[in-house]
Order: sequence, then structure tokens, then C-alpha cells
Amino acid sequence: MSMPEKKLNSSKQPFNLLDIPMIKKFMKSQWYPGIFQWTAFIVFSVIVFQLVAGTASSHSNFGTSMTWVLWWPIVPVLFIVAGRFWCAVCPFGKLSDLVRKFTGSEKPMPKFLKKYGIWLIDLFFIMITWSDHVWGIVESPRGSGYLLLILVTMVVITSVLYERRTFCKTLCFLGGLAGNYSRSGMLQLRGTPEICRTCKTQSCYKGNEKVEGCPMFQYVRTMDSSADCNLCANCVKSCPNNSIKVTMRVPTKELWGIKNPKLEHASLAAVIMGIVFVQNITMLSIWEDILRVIGIFTNTTNYTVNFTVAYVISMVIPIFLLLGTAKLAALKGNATKVKENFVKFGYAIIPLDLAGHLGHNLFHILTEGKAIWFNSAALFGIKMSGDLSLASVSAVQLIQYAIILLGFTGSGYTVYRIGNKGTFKQLAPYYGLMLVLTAANLYMFSLPMAHRVG
Repeated sequence: MSMPEKKLNSSKQPFNLLDIPMIKKFMKSQWYPGIFQWTAFIVFSVIVFQLVAGTASSHSNFGTSMTWVLWWPIVPVLFIVAGRFWCAVCPFGKLSDLVRKFTGSEKPMPKFLKKYGIWLIDLFFIMITWSDHVWGIVESPRGSGYLLLILVTMVVITSVLYERRTFCKTLCFLGGLAGNYSRSGMLQLRGTPEICRTCKTQSCYKGNEKVEGCPMFQYVRTMDSSADCNLCANCVKSCPNNSIKVTMRVPTKELWGIKNPKLEHASLAAVIMGIVFVQNITMLSIWEDILRVIGIFTNTTNYTVNFTVAYVISMVIPIFLLLGTAKLAALKGNATKVKENFVKFGYAIIPLDLAGHLGHNLFHILTEGKAIWFNSAALFGIKMSGDLSLASVSAVQLIQYAIILLGFTGSGYTVYRIGNKGTFKQLAPYYGLMLVLTAANLYMFSLPMAHRVG
């Protein structure tokens, strides 16, 4: 190969952030991610205490505002910017590490969890969202606190019985969301194929005397997705060959060429869109009218029954829309099997999921954001009150519209790349689906929304 060709090939390689000495030194040190983990763990402890023992008013509770007004809205942003970095510093993960250090048995993860873990994650996420609307977890500091304590109990039990972060890998309700969203993220960790191919130690997976192996059971050598990488840097610390690279990438790029697309991931992408619809609809004035209509068919005014019907319908609609689109595309000769279309192009919904999630949560943080400051000051005996909003409703709506349109662009381009840059006619059914989902989100964000916590 000539010198110009070598330069050309090297210029195409993404810049490795670990080539920056300060970053590499920090990620290899004991301070990473420990300094973030302990900070999050301490704040989490205060949050749980306030939720369980503090004021029962969600408006004034520090734990409620920190959890639902701050943390829940910014988590999707973290997934976009830094992949699953939150999972590296999550208090549940740190608790798991501590429990296993002192009492863990290091038994292998059960085969049942290995096989069905992602489905359990999806189910738990659906159940927790349902529970919120039925029992009012978000509006109840006690409900939020007890939910976190239940999750803590699950973390402790799995950490005592099984190796590594079995809870995070197979049971955490945020895991499926984190995995799907991280595929759209701007940051990725990978090994250098030429180096990993000749490695005999497998220390990235097994660990060494100083560092535990990958807590998410990943081999860097074969890893081609960010869905299960927490960016904990255990592999950076343990790799004897400096094979690990942390690079930036174009958002949604991973979605363009998923090597082994899975039904559970595509299904979750569609279901999340339905859940976003539910979260929005329940904050609109038309929600009571919808419940009354459902009540005509169920012959009851019971909220739990009628909400459950609405919840199931909202989740099923995107699935049937994707299925119908897959069938229509198959008729156009895009694939030999409808299931292949469903699974492969289901990933294209993920950018719109992210946009819908961000748009919904943006309403809370921008219209109730000062509650974070007021309730934090109250911990130190400083009483503050006033308007909770950081921006006007009209300004929030404009930002929501922009985010949804960005999501539509990301989903549309993902369709184009998944379809191997096919013609507009070939991919028209999928473009149509993304347009329908975008229009539904834009319409809901155009309507007045009610606060839930503030």
C-alpha cells in the first residue's frame, strides 16, 4: 500500500478519546467511575430518605422533584450523548458491586434469565408505567420511595445469589430502554479487531487481580453494539494490549446495520412509542372523554379497568402499524418474510421514541424545574416559593416540535440506511409509518398539558 493510501485509510478512523492522556489516565484510575458512583449513591440515599420520611406533598418533596422532574427527563439525554454511562454510575449498580464484594456467591446467571431476561425487562418497564398511572407513584413520594426500595431489594437478592450485575443485565426496568436508546448514542466503546484477534488473556471479559471482568458479560472482541456497554472502563483498566477505543459517532449510526436484529428489541421500540402516547394523553383534557368512551364498552367506570384498556390499545397500535407496514413492504418485494421486515425496520422507530420521550419529559423539567431548586434549598432550612416554570408553555412547545422533527429525520434516515439506500418507492411504507407517528406526537404536543408533580 502506498503512503497516500495509508494516510487516507488512517484519516477515516474515528478519533480515539483514549489517545488523550488525561482521559486515558482518568479512566484507568480508581477514581473512574467511582467518584461518580459514590456521588450518585449519596444523593440517591438522601432521595430515598426524603421520599419515605419527608413531606407527603409531591410539590414540596426533594426526592420527588429530583427523581421525576430532574433525573427522568435527563436520562434520555445521557443515552444520546454518552450511551449507557448512567448505568456505570447508577446507585443500583454500585449497590450490586458492594453486596457482591462482601457476600456474593458468584454463581452463574440462571439459564432462564439469560434466555428471557430482555423480555422480563420489557415486561417490568410496562408494569411500572402501568402502576404509576393506576397507583399514582409519581404523584406520591411514598409510592416512589417504596418502588425504589423494592428495586433495592431485588438488587441485593440477585447480587447475593449470582455473579456480576445480573440485575442490571436481565431485570432492571430501565435496561431495555437504555439498550435501545444507547444504540442511537454518540459514544461507543470497541476493541481493535487486529489486536483482540490475537489476545490470549480475555481479560476484558474475565478481569484480572485488580479489576472485575465486564459486569454486563460482554466480550470486547465480539462486541458490535453499545446496547450492553456501561462504559464502566473495567476493560480499559484490564486490557494488557491497549486495544480499547472510545470514539464518537454519528447519532443513530449503529441502527443502520444491526447484524443480529431481534424481535424483542423491535417490539420494545414499537411499545415505547405507545407508552409515550399514553404519557401524553393522560395529561390532556381529552383524557376524561377517552375514559368515558372506553367505559361504554367495558360497562364500568372503574379507572384501573378503563386505563388498562387504553394502555393496552396504545401499545398495540404501534405494533400493528409496524406489522401492517412490514406486510405492505413485503408485497413490494422488500423482503421475503414479513417478520424480517418487522424486526429489521422496527429499529428505525427508536429515534422517534427518543424524541417523544424527550419532548414529554422536557415539559416537566421546563415547566416545573424550579421545584428542584426550591426543594433542595428546603433541605437546608431555606424557604423559597414562586412560579416553578423555567420557560413559557409556548416556548416549550416550539422546542418539542423541533425535537420531534429531529426524531423524524433520524428515523427517516435510518429507514433509508436499513433499506440499503433503496428507492423512495421501495421504502415508502416505512417513511409513511414514521410520518404518521410524527404527526401523532406533534398533535399531542400542540394541546395544553397538565402538570403531574409541580
